[in-house]
Amino acid sequence: MTDYDVVVIGAGNGGLTAAATLAQKGLQVLLLEKHNIPGGCATSFCRGRFEFEVALHQLSGLGTPEKPGPLLNVLDELKVGTELNWLEMQNLYRVILPGELYLTLPANREGCVAALKNRFPEEQEGIDGYFDLVYAFFYELMRAFYMKDPEITAEKYPLYFKYALKNTAEVLAEFLHDPLLKLALSVYWCYIGLPPSRLSFTDMAALLFSYLEFKPFHLQGGSQAISAALLDQILQHGGSVRFNCAAKGIQVADGRVTGVYTQDDVLIKTRAVVSNVSSLDTYTELLDPAAVQPAKLQELGSSTVGPSAFTIYVGLDCDPQEVGITEATNFICTGTDMDYAFARCRQLDTGDDALLLTCYDLVDPSFSPAGCAQVVIVDLKYSEPWESVPPQQYYQTKFDLAEKIIKRVDSLYRGFREHIEEIEVATPLTHMRYLGHPGGAIYGFDQYAKDSSLFVSHRSPVEGLYMAGAWAGSGGFQPTLNSGVQAARAVIRDLGRIAR
Repeated sequence: MTDYDVVVIGAGNGGLTAAATLAQKGLQVLLLEKHNIPGGCATSFCRGRFEFEVALHQLSGLGTPEKPGPLLNVLDELKVGTELNWLEMQNLYRVILPGELYLTLPANREGCVAALKNRFPEEQEGIDGYFDLVYAFFYELMRAFYMKDPEITAEKYPLYFKYALKNTAEVLAEFLHDPLLKLALSVYWCYIGLPPSRLSFTDMAALLFSYLEFKPFHLQGGSQAISAALLDQILQHGGSVRFNCAAKGIQVADGRVTGVYTQDDVLIKTRAVVSNVSSLDTYTELLDPAAVQPAKLQELGSSTVGPSAFTIYVGLDCDPQEVGITEATNFICTGTDMDYAFARCRQLDTGDDALLLTCYDLVDPSFSPAGCAQVVIVDLKYSEPWESVPPQQYYQTKFDLAEKIIKRVDSLYRGFREHIEEIEVATPLTHMRYLGHPGGAIYGFDQYAKDSSLFVSHRSPVEGLYMAGAWAGSGGFQPTLNSGVQAARAVIRDLGRIAR
């Protein structure tokens, strides 16, 4: 006799959508979460009179009721798509290289191309060629994989076979020459964590296409709103949730999952487990070594833990326009060499780093108290340098490094510093502590092609164990929300086959 059909470990995006899908299909589901709120990265926290958004900057893949994107279809199936208030963002981003480039790109193909041609008139032909390729390539990708064509050949999909495993820098160089133009078109690499020279063109094309065709969106109430809505669905459909209850181990007998031990050594018997914690922790901490195949450990050893972030949450006592912030999403660069910017991710110093500055109030004026604004500044950083900081120097180090960033931001947005009412600084160690991820990684493994959702299965070699979240494919909100649904569908298929 089992206690539950499925136990889901971790209430991040993937865990929540997995549990909601399973509960809605009538399975007995238990969701375990070590913290006291759901969401993982999809949460908020309060300082003074501000409720700060932790991680969601622009949601991709949503679309509109008239032109729904893949994520909207998923959320509608989970009965949360239309219950939430989505606010469409009119622009992709503003890219800033002080003294050289100040360019805002609209969130539609025609407007984006026009803005680029206006700034780089000598490269009009290359700009057209690059966008034509992005669209044609992505349509092939959709037909081949998302529509599950059983015959994927080079004759039917010539662009996919030519470009899928090329890096983005190679493809940019095929069409474009000006380093500033290449920078303007590829700053979204920060949303994946690898620079264009290491980032597969497949990922960059999918990202750009998704934001242009299905638009970037902001969620009123922040990402905590979607976590709460998914939690409600789990409970409404008979699912159970235990907060402040971490999983300590996964029991395996005869090669199959049979239960989960909680932190209090209580054994919960189950037919299947969906793990939304990192695959590293799942296979090395939760499972007995005897249950893990050597080939799986070798596979994990070939991947590298991705970047975390040095994040500054700022509450301003004025409207954003008063300090010159006029765009919601701003990439602040220090040069056109994105390999250099990526190398900076492995250094403690923040003085010459690429930054992402987001101001949600320009999309949703109600996001902060009246007459105020909240700004989040993100600097991608690997955890290793922070792990070497002596504990007695930790606070002084993080405040000194935050000061360098605030000084740069204040030079671009005059008066920014004097209007700071609240400020909170998070380091990779902060993210490590709250997320429980190795290295505090926000995208899972470094997002090389082999670790993407095209090549990683949600099924584990351990029968009855399934994976969800950034560590089971691609990182980011859209992929991780979708990953839980995919894992749940695999569970439903497999348990149904066993039952017969």
